Amino acid sequence: MSAKLRITFQKVNEEDPGYQWLNIELGEVRVGKARIKQYHSKIIIHTINIFPEFERKGFAKQTVDFLKEKVPEIIAERVRPTARGFWKHLDFYDTCDGNYRWVSSRK
Repeated sequence: MSAKLRITFQKVNEEDPGYQWLNIELGEVRVGKARIKQYHSKIIIHTINIFPEFERKGFAKQTVDFLKEKVPEIIAERVRPTARGFWKHLDFYDTCDGNYRWVSSRK
């Protein structure tokens, strides 16, 4: 069973309120961070960085699942070749421009 994460938003630039860091924490320990930009009902994920000592424990997946509850569309921007399987596993599809996209099936 995966541990429950606490994910908090932190604005990066007051002049551009859509661009934010997500702090990814397990208890009092920061296990990673993500950089996102929100446009109304869509989130663009620029990076998800789980620190090496916490990798492969499901924290990146939990972070994406958290974001899926917030908006009906997510774009993973400029996905590295080594990360394509991760995004496919989370029901994202290749947009053939280096990005991967997920759209909610909720009506």
